[in-house]
Amino acid sequence: MSPKKQYYENTAKTILTNLEKRQMKGWYCEDSAAAVKKVLELLPEGSSITWGGTMTMEECGLMDVLKQGNYALIDRLSAKTPEEKKELYARAVCADYFFMSTNAITLDGQLVNVDGAGNRVACLCSGPDNVIILAGMNKVVASVEAGHEQIRNRAASINALRLNKKTPCAITGKCADCQSPDCICSQIVVTRRSHVPGRIQVILIGEELGY
Repeated sequence: MSPKKQYYENTAKTILTNLEKRQMKGWYCEDSAAAVKKVLELLPEGSSITWGGTMTMEECGLMDVLKQGNYALIDRLSAKTPEEKKELYARAVCADYFFMSTNAITLDGQLVNVDGAGNRVACLCSGPDNVIILAGMNKVVASVEAGHEQIRNRAASINALRLNKKTPCAITGKCADCQSPDCICSQIVVTRRSHVPGRIQVILIGEELGY
């Protein structure tokens, strides 16, 4: 095993132990293929599934697998009218499973997320029966404060470019604590524990995925 892989595994063990203390479940998978396999073990056929904005889900190949499976997928981006969007969101909040990544995860097992519209963090906090979080080891940070720093000065900048947002960070690569109309940092949520034991399930992946 390479030193990097050993580091990932050792770090993941620390995080998984701390997640358990916070009433969250966790697993470590050495690569994307193993992570997808683990997800399929957790998902009963026929489950209703939705997701928040997540590049990790696409990069690891899970999205393609779910589309081919026997599941009821709720894709809010498929809505063609405001009425359809509202209806899909109502169904998403009541889904069996909600998938997302996390902008950052601390060594002591806290999740740090920054959102624009807030639908992603809303479903993390409450609604769907189960939340499954896929996170590459590049999302690991030492503390909540370090998570905020990484999100605002790296992830937000990249996501602003990906979404074609006209924010200062998209131009400079540095957070300006802006009030831009295109700002994607409206909600800051730190999840220090799962109120419902086992509702939040974290799959750490020994790769760099997402931002």
